[in-house]
Amino acid sequence: MPEIAEVSRIVSFLRKHLINRRIASVLTQDDPIVYGKVGTSGDAVAKALKGKTVLDARQQGKYFWLVMDTQPHLLMHFGMSGWLKFSNEETFYYSSNRKSKKAEDVNVSDDEEATATPKKGKGKGKSKTKSAEEDGDHTPEWPPKYWKFLLKMEGSPSCEAAFIDARRLARVRLIDAPADSMRNTTPLKENGPDPVIDKEILTSDWLLEKTRKKKVPIKAFLLDQANISGVGNWVGDEVLYNAKIHPEQYSNTLSNEQVKQLHTSLQYVCDLACGVLADSTQFPQDWLFKHRWNKGKKGEDANVLPNGEKIVHVTVGGRTSAIVPSVQKKTGPVAGDVDGNDDVETSKAKKPAKKGKRKATSEESELDEEEDGEEHVEQKSSTKKAKKATPTKKTKRNVTKEESELEEDGKEHEIVEDKPAAKRSKKTTPAKGKAASGVAEDEVKTPKSTPKRGKVEAEVKEENDAEGSKGRRRSARMSKS
Repeated sequence: MPEIAEVSRIVSFLRKHLINRRIASVLTQDDPIVYGKVGTSGDAVAKALKGKTVLDARQQGKYFWLVMDTQPHLLMHFGMSGWLKFSNEETFYYSSNRKSKKAEDVNVSDDEEATATPKKGKGKGKSKTKSAEEDGDHTPEWPPKYWKFLLKMEGSPSCEAAFIDARRLARVRLIDAPADSMRNTTPLKENGPDPVIDKEILTSDWLLEKTRKKKVPIKAFLLDQANISGVGNWVGDEVLYNAKIHPEQYSNTLSNEQVKQLHTSLQYVCDLACGVLADSTQFPQDWLFKHRWNKGKKGEDANVLPNGEKIVHVTVGGRTSAIVPSVQKKTGPVAGDVDGNDDVETSKAKKPAKKGKRKATSEESELDEEEDGEEHVEQKSSTKKAKKATPTKKTKRNVTKEESELEEDGKEHEIVEDKPAAKRSKKTTPAKGKAASGVAEDEVKTPKSTPKRGKVEAEVKEENDAEGSKGRRRSARMSKS
């Protein structure tokens, strides 16, 4: 995700290429997420910006906006993968060896309508947005892939600005407020002070008071934009490494000296990163940023700082954090501890169980996906097997129940079973003139009445047996007397 330094880089390009220039045309691709989630649309953005003059570009943390000559103003947030490209200059802060694809054509009417849609493949109508001059050995793709809006500026040099977002987590909105009051409107007012432009607010005392009020891992505290604007994952790790603070330690357990050092490190990292416009080649060689990207890789130089200190990765607040255990010691209760135990081996011993559980869940889900393809093929056969197995179980259970009820007289069960069978055999002979189907029907119907007769006979026998036993007992008494 572009953080405070990367956004400052884009703001510098906006000031360089757009300030004091009029927007000749606006092309937009309506996106119900990028625009719609914040109450606007591509059409609304196009109508609001066309013909306007850009007066300034400003920033607060990860948010940035264009100050127009009249309201509304364009407020933007890159989300996880958003970016802003210019047709006449590369804006990325790293070099890429991948060659660009051929530019897609864009359907634009003769009077350059406010909205446009990408046209796949080659067509007769070529795009009116011209490609940039060759950069090295290839021509950059223009319009760039995943673009959401294109601003074409009047005058020379020719310049177009394209807002892109592949994952659609960026947000573009219009703020109808005076330029000087932008930071008092939503969502800017809900965000904390910016470490670079709000130094008079974000003081050491302010930070001390803020950390004392919350019991959260200090890394999570820094990432919360309601506390401080602009700090993202890599900036937060760099600040904590510089301050020698463990990311899992609770914010309210830091000493006064630790909070003071945290404030110093926050100012140092943000000022330097924004000062060089996020150009990592100008970062100090001992920064984590230079060496933190080898997670999971093996080798002598992988996850090791120039001084030999080892970098490890832990998950804090749902985010992967790069730390140097030999430098970032735990000086108080941490989020990973249950009882405040700082034993590294104990905390490591707890993690495999959680990871094993998640792995098992992942494997089960993968197996479920694989079995989905076979479900329709095996559905009929599995259903038949289930039907065959079920009656057997029910029959066994019924027999067991009857046997328990007829425990006193074992012969009664034989009468219930044997006599209906005999009667069924008599009725199997079909009547004259009846078809074979009639025979089948008789065979199905006869069991309904047969068990009743057998049951009656069994009850009669039971009564006779009971009377017989009474008579035998009377005769026995008389003989004794």
